[in-house]
Amino acid sequence: MNVIKTTLDGVLLIKPEVYSDERGFFLERFHESRYREYGVDLPFVQDNHSRSVKGTLRGLHFQKHFPQGKLVEVIQGRVFDVVVDVRPGSVSFGEWHGVELSNENHWQLWVPPGFAHGFCVLSDEADFLYKCTAYYDPQDEGGIVWNDPNLCINWPVEAPLLSLKDAILPQLGSLKEEDLPTLPIAIV
Repeated sequence: MNVIKTTLDGVLLIKPEVYSDERGFFLERFHESRYREYGVDLPFVQDNHSRSVKGTLRGLHFQKHFPQGKLVEVIQGRVFDVVVDVRPGSVSFGEWHGVELSNENHWQLWVPPGFAHGFCVLSDEADFLYKCTAYYDPQDEGGIVWNDPNLCINWPVEAPLLSLKDAILPQLGSLKEEDLPTLPIAIV
């Protein structure tokens, strides 16, 4: 596999080796010791699968007191996937990184705890998988509105399909430190 560091510390783009022939393809979606070599060493406790239609935008989500690391990938369709650094004290606080994930490129993105995450569906439909390092807790969720003018994310959609919850999320600048992820150590 080819692991590429992104502009955000700890966020990794993972390009697995895909073995293809006339029968189809084979790839390893996860191999604990190989991923651990690159710092993806937290235990995964929950797998999630979502299906969304074209133009759907989910995010930007995070958990406050029990931050989740997420290993994300698309198994059908195409999405524009985005992470935003919301770690208090981080030198890249408020910066974002985006990448297209698809069933054709088989890429994964490692989103460490302390980052907001979201995606926008580019294909007619997309199936999205998340391996999570902490259990989802609806009482612990936080988020940032998708079109926060201070983030200037270049979403490939102007009028996305949003849940009511996502449509009314606050801007990052309006959040207090206690509204952001609590991490075990300070990030510099």
